[in-house]
Amino acid sequence: MTAVRVYNIGMRVAVLRFPGSNCDQDALFSLRQDIGVQAEYVWHEDHSLSGFDAVFVPGGFSYGDYLRCGAMASRAPIMAEVHRFVDEGRPVIGVCNGFQILCETGILPGALLLNVEQKFLCKDVYLRAESKRSIWTSGVDRVIRIPIAHGEGRYVVDSDTLKRIEDSEQIALRYVNPEGELDENWNFNGSQSAIAGVINEKGNVLGLMPHPERAARASLGSADGLTILNAFRLVGADL
Repeated sequence: MTAVRVYNIGMRVAVLRFPGSNCDQDALFSLRQDIGVQAEYVWHEDHSLSGFDAVFVPGGFSYGDYLRCGAMASRAPIMAEVHRFVDEGRPVIGVCNGFQILCETGILPGALLLNVEQKFLCKDVYLRAESKRSIWTSGVDRVIRIPIAHGEGRYVVDSDTLKRIEDSEQIALRYVNPEGELDENWNFNGSQSAIAGVINEKGNVLGLMPHPERAARASLGSADGLTILNAFRLVGADL
């Protein structure tokens, strides 16, 4: 395990906003109220992330999900700055549509397609951390339960890339049953190899379909999302 340090009180998180986003308010509220960090909206047409330390790319239906989910958002002006953040090793997380956007930009490998039964899914799922070499998963030391809400969440990747991300420990999270075992009956969207989330090679970027910001306090039915979101409190880890 690598040593980590706590963010100073001035740590700020940019929550990106695209036309059609509907989870940006959830993200902003959870970051401020549940994690206790400063968080501010950044519009998709902005060109700067100056003054921010991390980025949250939220879920929703950016640009109405025209073309492919996340395809238009991946070409928004602000994404050039997100690329810079990624290259500098700063923390970036993309949830649901945010995961789709990060894949469309090429920041993360793979793509998200229609769920295997071609139906919108809204339910709790169980996740197991497969890689601990990232601040995003270092605190996930048990099976966690958080919700999904998507119509195009089936993760797919070609066989060569799958082997590469397995070998490099980039598979961050997998869908499992409540006992933590791989079980296709609990891989509701039919994702390849039951993959629920992946990290980039450096480990500073996480994309996942489930919504940790919707499971960050017991009053919401689960606080398991904190095991992921608490990464915003950490800095200085060797990613």
